[in-house]
Amino acid sequence: MKKVFANATEALDGLLHDGMLIAAGGFGLCGIPELLIEAIRESGVKNISVASNNAGVDDFGLGRLLETRQISKMISSYVGENAEFMRQYLSGELELEFNPQGTLAERMRAGGCGIPGFYTKTGVGTVIAEGKDHKDFDGQTYILERGIVADLAIVKAWKADTTGNAIFRKTARNFNPPAAMCGRVCVMEVEEIVEPGALDPDAIHLPGIYVHRLIQGDHEKRIEQRTLRKREEA
Repeated sequence: MKKVFANATEALDGLLHDGMLIAAGGFGLCGIPELLIEAIRESGVKNISVASNNAGVDDFGLGRLLETRQISKMISSYVGENAEFMRQYLSGELELEFNPQGTLAERMRAGGCGIPGFYTKTGVGTVIAEGKDHKDFDGQTYILERGIVADLAIVKAWKADTTGNAIFRKTARNFNPPAAMCGRVCVMEVEEIVEPGALDPDAIHLPGIYVHRLIQGDHEKRIEQRTLRKREEA
């Protein structure tokens, strides 16, 4: 099966529709599928629900889809770096389902492994637990969290072979693999695509069985929060 496509628009052809749920990898501005996000913006698809740790910043990453009002719901952990995200949420324009970071990552992983739900102590006694099933195990209360199965997963890897076996670098490894796993279809953008056998099998973070389409592209290396100290005078 051909997995490598020429560009993001071709890779997403036939996969987008209004009202869909998309799982997006990345953490802040690290390891985000920026080329696929831009292609989604250009497609004009609307009323999207997105499961992602956060929405990046106002003019980059998922912030580009908030800017055009294509996202109607976010399932995420963090709002802080995106002013438009906060504005839409506080004004009631955007639905937000808050998840603790570990819970969100596990919901994605569980969905990808065929696990419909799991119990966790995280969030017990908070607004996170409202409306969810409570159960006691060994004298401790746990809440039921449902696995996430998305219509589409969009992720970014450092290297992958043409069959989709992928390696992620550093922080990009935390949400990209579970996001990829939970999509009924997964499209991955990569900095470098190599031939099968070029990657050390023991170094693979995501097996190619989870990846359906691949693109290679150039990526912008943005720094979300730049902190500098003054140069000391000689």
